Amino acid sequence: MIDAARKLAFLLIGHAGLGALAKPLVGGVGAILMLHRVTAFSGRPDGPNRHLSITPQFLDALIGEMKRLGHAFVSMDEAVARLRSPGRGGQFVALTADDAYRDNLTEALPVLETHAAPMTIYVAPGLTGGDADLWWEVLDDIVEAAKPLSVAMPDGEMKLDCSTAEGRANAFRRLSAHITSEVREEDQRTVLRRWAAQAGVDAAALNSKLLMTWDEIRRCAAHPLLTIGAHTVHHYNLKRLSREAAVREMYRSRSMIEAELGFAPRHFAYPYGYPAAAGLRETELAREAGYLSAVTTRHGILRPEHAGSLHALPRLSVNGRHQDLAAMRAMLSGATTLLANRGRRVVTV
Repeated sequence: MIDAARKLAFLLIGHAGLGALAKPLVGGVGAILMLHRVTAFSGRPDGPNRHLSITPQFLDALIGEMKRLGHAFVSMDEAVARLRSPGRGGQFVALTADDAYRDNLTEALPVLETHAAPMTIYVAPGLTGGDADLWWEVLDDIVEAAKPLSVAMPDGEMKLDCSTAEGRANAFRRLSAHITSEVREEDQRTVLRRWAAQAGVDAAALNSKLLMTWDEIRRCAAHPLLTIGAHTVHHYNLKRLSREAAVREMYRSRSMIEAELGFAPRHFAYPYGYPAAAGLRETELAREAGYLSAVTTRHGILRPEHAGSLHALPRLSVNGRHQDLAAMRAMLSGATTLLANRGRRVVTV
């Protein structure tokens, strides 16, 4: 209910023009936008993962609108340089995309080329190599199979009816909450594949269907508009891991990418990126690991103060449920940052 009210407020701020009025008071120097999928061929436009997918047409309109408003699109390297040098250039936007979905190359890149807009793609080598699963995509297939599920929960066996749209939505909510909060990160794949077997779903197929191969990632790395960043190895919630395991995920992801591409990534994205997944310990580890920057999914624009917290940078989510330019204008104004962060302009993890 709170999230729904907040989203409604974002839309009202945008459509009423309140963001433009507030910008002189609450505006920042720039923003980092967060994408996942960019595709005109979303298989389930009303599915539980629809927030992760926008159309190329909306991306094109968004970049065009932001340029019209005077925002320069820059790489993450340039975003960091501008934060470190107040007054360098005007308003800027950095585009980022998590997980290395193939449509970043096939459908997003042509739009980026039209606008000469850079983007950073954060790669999790375990997902790319098939050693980890896109559990949220697999879970969508599991409930969409519409078969009854019997799931072992801490308080006993739970039966889930997936024969109706309401039942499938409920099953997705219950199972996603369970797998992310009650199942150890290292055990998630085993549990997920047990559910997939019940539903007759090939859990391994989605990685190769949806994600880029290393050869495709090398094509991205060679493109002047694209930067490859790191996203851990297995897309684990770092805050749920021991310090040793979290360090291993951060360092190994960089070394594995370097082995494939010939250079080490300079930028990092925390999987999930919300407060329960990225805290002070994780930002310190990212700094110690030598990353130049690290991005969260905390809602917020960039202010000069972020030069002192480059490993806890906020992002604005380009949400597939709300492909609305007015809402994006409201977010870029800074007005929604105050709303989302209870009046605070800058939140450091």
